[in-house]
Amino acid sequence: MSHTINHLKKLRLQRSELAVPGSSPEMIDKAANSGADFVFLDIEDAVAPPDKERARKNIIQALNDIDWRAKGKTVSVRINGLDTHYMYRDVVDVMEQAGDRLDTILVPKVGVPADLYMVEAMVNQIEMAKGFKTRVGLEALIETALGMANVEAIAATPGRLEAMHFGVADYAASNKARTVNIGGLNPDYPGDQWHFALSRMTVACRAYGLRAIDGPFGDFSDPEGYM
Repeated sequence: MSHTINHLKKLRLQRSELAVPGSSPEMIDKAANSGADFVFLDIEDAVAPPDKERARKNIIQALNDIDWRAKGKTVSVRINGLDTHYMYRDVVDVMEQAGDRLDTILVPKVGVPADLYMVEAMVNQIEMAKGFKTRVGLEALIETALGMANVEAIAATPGRLEAMHFGVADYAASNKARTVNIGGLNPDYPGDQWHFALSRMTVACRAYGLRAIDGPFGDFSDPEGYM
């Protein structure tokens, strides 16, 4: 019904989020003992191509060795993009070897609903084959002009999708927007240059019961801007 309020598909505590390169076991250990609600172990942008395989193995070991839930953490893995040859092995290896220890998969550069359907089909089959009793959710990174143009259709995707994140750095690059730092504002722009994108994404999330997650703020010298 048109007047129905869509409640959240999945409620998770996500007040603070920590991105951790999978290539660094030391940083993974620190993240597990941090105060962050949500930790995503990264195999994508934070990991150089020669280190992808090692990072994937580190992440699988960390998922199995660390009791993330006992530490009060939601743990996610950001896989590589669907346009890379790493993505398939990311999903298959992580899900088959540690899928029952994982809360969500963060899918980068989602541009159309079919991007999520592909990952969901793989996760569905692996969970059934392994007999997992847990269910891994999906979270979408909206960080391209195409993704923002299709944000309502992506939000309406049925199935495992439970949150959307704003990827401000890649979104700026996709739109050829001038920035001075990750998540910061252009001092020559008269206003908040991300207001439209954030507003549109938030409305889509509210309409379809998803958690709306802001992007990173990279200027550590500006605590007021961070707040």
